[in-house]
Amino acid sequence: MIKNDLFLRALKGETVERPPVWMMRQAGRYLPEFRALRDKYDFFTRCRMPEIAAEITVQPIRIVKPDAAILFSDILVVPQAMNIDVEMRPGVGPWVPNPIRSAKDVEQVIVPNIEETLGYVMDAIKVTKEMLNDEVPLIGFAGSPWTIFCYAVEGKGSKSFDLAKGFCFSDPVAAHTLLQKITDTTILYLKEKVKAGVNAVQIFDSWGGMLSPVDYQEFSWKYINQIVEALAEITPVIVFGKGCWFALPEMAQSKASALGVDWTCSPKNARLFTGGDITLQGNFDPSRLMSPIPTIKKMVHEMIDAFGKDKYIVNLGHGILPHIPVDHAKAFIEAVKEYEQK
Repeated sequence: MIKNDLFLRALKGETVERPPVWMMRQAGRYLPEFRALRDKYDFFTRCRMPEIAAEITVQPIRIVKPDAAILFSDILVVPQAMNIDVEMRPGVGPWVPNPIRSAKDVEQVIVPNIEETLGYVMDAIKVTKEMLNDEVPLIGFAGSPWTIFCYAVEGKGSKSFDLAKGFCFSDPVAAHTLLQKITDTTILYLKEKVKAGVNAVQIFDSWGGMLSPVDYQEFSWKYINQIVEALAEITPVIVFGKGCWFALPEMAQSKASALGVDWTCSPKNARLFTGGDITLQGNFDPSRLMSPIPTIKKMVHEMIDAFGKDKYIVNLGHGILPHIPVDHAKAFIEAVKEYEQK
């Protein structure tokens, strides 16, 4: 039995004494302890060494004390397993030396054997679960098929992902073939994560907001929904689409247990768009963690009041930024723990 099960209870929509809190990218660069390991091992080496990945996952549980852990890994381990070479270049970020640009390229992409290609992630989950000792739940995650597609086709990060979008519009058959391969792989991958011991999963649609509402339905949501349908029977599923407020009504009709909201959508609108019955997660602007600590605490309490105590998970509206002071991250978590409804 997990000792602190607030997060899992909120996902079920149960009445809670206070909402649970965790932060996207909480296992990461804002922590000096993380930076010490970063200086020793390159990025994907950290992902592939179970003991290191587990240590990074547990660091924020010890230091800032959120109500859930999220496994240290990366969404791009999935395309790596699918025969797409992905590097992490200093100062550049994700880099795909041979981007997918044609139907012939799509043919070379495989739906892999997860145990053979991503077994190290499952090993990291098992080590992490031992280290957590049932103190808090562990979240597993994957990128949305559209977000993985963006990197695979564009070849790197982008402000607009014009090449990825152009591929969809000029060769939709090849694009849908690739999106389906990514979807099939992601379903297999997340199912293995659940078997290995994660207590919930989150799908990150980081680049969904690049698409128009109509194109979002065709090239992103229908693939995310396949994953939700496949996983919802075995674990709670959270869907987070950055910039995708326009899709919240459709998302709320799915089998997802919770929907993440970024800071551009107000709590009032998020409840309105989702019908007020599904658990919501978010949506503090990560840059706001640069505010003075009393301001952070005041704003967190106002955010909880606006969303409501129940069917709500406190989080940021995107990942925590690398330059945030640790004390400010702690203040964000503490503000939630100090919350009392008036």
